[in-house]
Amino acid sequence: MIKIGIVLGSTRPGRRGDQVARWVHERAARRTDARFELVDLADHPLPHLAEPPRAPGRSELARAWAATVAAFDGYVFVTPEYNHSAPAVLKNAMDTVYFEWNTKAAGFVSYGGVGGARAVEQLRLVCGALQLADVAPQVTLPLATEFEGDAVFEPGEYQVTALDTLLEHVVAWSTALAPLRRGDAEAAVRGRVEAIVEALRAKDLEGLRRVYAPDVVSFDVEPPLQHVGVDAKLRNWAKVFTFFEKVDYEVRDLTVTVGADLAVGHGFGRVSGTLRDGTAAEGMWVRVTFVFREAGGEWVIVHDQASVPFDMATGRGVADLEP
Repeated sequence: MIKIGIVLGSTRPGRRGDQVARWVHERAARRTDARFELVDLADHPLPHLAEPPRAPGRSELARAWAATVAAFDGYVFVTPEYNHSAPAVLKNAMDTVYFEWNTKAAGFVSYGGVGGARAVEQLRLVCGALQLADVAPQVTLPLATEFEGDAVFEPGEYQVTALDTLLEHVVAWSTALAPLRRGDAEAAVRGRVEAIVEALRAKDLEGLRRVYAPDVVSFDVEPPLQHVGVDAKLRNWAKVFTFFEKVDYEVRDLTVTVGADLAVGHGFGRVSGTLRDGTAAEGMWVRVTFVFREAGGEWVIVHDQASVPFDMATGRGVADLEP
């Protein structure tokens, strides 16, 4: 099911946005075509424009924010207008990540002196740069008419109708863009498999570490039955490096299937190269399966498996097959 984040874009003391965001969430929760979750920027104290655009160089705070953004298919931004513009904390949160926003839908609920309309005008330009599809309907909440005593939020019934229209468009566009997001995710997963190939050829254990989740569980061809944790997995690869002067790795017929936050790839893999004594080793083809999880905007391997068929009459593995 489509998942929409309701992003509360103000962290200012005495903010009115928490009332507005709760109203949006309570109304949205009545829908059955999507799930909605409130995201308060006060819970994500990001440094000011101090982050690289991609992991692993991000701080833990930025990684957590990237994972939060990546978990949604669309967004409703609840924003005030400060000095004819959007809050700096919201702009900073949008700038901290990039790919996690791409090919998703966005709508706006704004409040302020003129309903926050000028803040939304600027945010729509930002959405274009982030490849966010901003929907046309919006909810504007003037302080003079929708807040009792300029403080207590009491929206008129016509605002409920406007909110319903906004939510309808955000859900529809988020759903329509889903095939594009799957395509982007598949390309990212295939890129991670390529990263494995490159790291093995370079004998780069740290490069391999970045591809695996810390809690990866590996069913490798070598005993024991399972290797638990990234360090155990890397010990296996380090052992391969001790045998080979030059390592090559090849993956064939890779098929990738992507879900919301998990992806599975399967195909055939072969380690080959030149041994320490100069002998060429062609290696053997094995069946390989990778299970990826999206974490902090990156796809990491949480499980992999390598296996060979076995001859049922002899109980021995068959190592001379080719794809």
